[in-house]
Amino acid sequence: MTSLLTDYGLVAVFVLMAIDAVFPAASEAVMVYGGALASGALTHSLAIFGWEVTGFGAYLAVVAAGVIGYQLGAIGGWWLGRRGGHPFLERHGRLVHLSPAKIERAERWFDRWGSWAVLLGRLTPIARSFVSIPAGLFESPFGRYNVLTLIGNGIWCLFFAAIGWALGASWDTFDHGFRFVDVAVVAIVVLGVAVLLLRRLRRGRAATINRS
Repeated sequence: MTSLLTDYGLVAVFVLMAIDAVFPAASEAVMVYGGALASGALTHSLAIFGWEVTGFGAYLAVVAAGVIGYQLGAIGGWWLGRRGGHPFLERHGRLVHLSPAKIERAERWFDRWGSWAVLLGRLTPIARSFVSIPAGLFESPFGRYNVLTLIGNGIWCLFFAAIGWALGASWDTFDHGFRFVDVAVVAIVVLGVAVLLLRRLRRGRAATINRS
């Protein structure tokens, strides 16, 4: 991801944030790294349609790319939920990590908070990627949905890009330390998969013994 952002700058921010509106794409890291790029610590300037932008203008450009990308992705997700409905999610829900259990939780969330579920969801890590399609599915009013998404989306992008901007030249140290977190996460996932496989193996053996 950081390689994409370094090579493609604002385009990568725009695309990754659009994806994150319907599928987790680490929007926190995208905007933090985008802010670090804008600070000039990792590159001297950002290119916008041939124009070289530096300083605070580069920060605003990164924020704008993130906000617009995410907003368009959120509109696409809403439309998908509205048009596809339950039949679409029954067939393809797992492709966007929306299992029946998650859909039920989302429905309870919307029942409890109404339209404000959109704003709360947009400010909640990970969960923010699972708001768009359910909002369309549960017929959240399009205009209000867009306004609340824009508010939460704007706060998110401004905040995390500001963190990257503040890190500035310290990014290399931050990135190096963060890689240890990556390794830890991968190790936990591998361990979890191993435990699940072991349990399944034991169940299979127990079923075989019971049949015999």
